[in-house]
Amino acid sequence: MTPDLTYLVWTVVLTILQVLLSVVGAMTQFSLPVLVGNREPPVEGRAWVGRAQRAHRNMLESLALFATLVLVAHVSGLANATTAMGAALFFYARLAYAAIYVIGVPWLRTIVWTVGVVGLLMILLQLL
Repeated sequence: MTPDLTYLVWTVVLTILQVLLSVVGAMTQFSLPVLVGNREPPVEGRAWVGRAQRAHRNMLESLALFATLVLVAHVSGLANATTAMGAALFFYARLAYAAIYVIGVPWLRTIVWTVGVVGLLMILLQLL
C-alpha cells in the first residue's frame, strides 16, 4: 500500500475514533430516549462534547476532499513523494486538530486546520 493510501486508512480510523468520542460524550449529557430518537431539533452537546461533535463534523467535510484527492492521485499514477508528504501533513494536522478542538484552544485550532489545508493543496497541485 502506498503512503498516501496508508494515511487515508489512518484518517478513517481517526474519524471513527472521533465519532466514538462524540457518542460517549453525548451519553454523558443526554438521556437514552433523546439519543435514540429522531433528534428534532438536533442535540448539541455542551463544552467538550459539543466541540467533539463539531470536530467530527468538520472531519467528515475534510475527509471527502482528502479521500478524493488521494484516490485520484493513486488511480492516475500521480502519487509521489509530494502527495505522500501532503497526506502525512493532512493526517497529523487533523489528529492535532481533533485534540486541540476538544480541549478548546481556538487560535491554535485554526492554525492547525490551515496546516491540514496545506496538505490538501500539496496533493491537489500534483494533479493539476
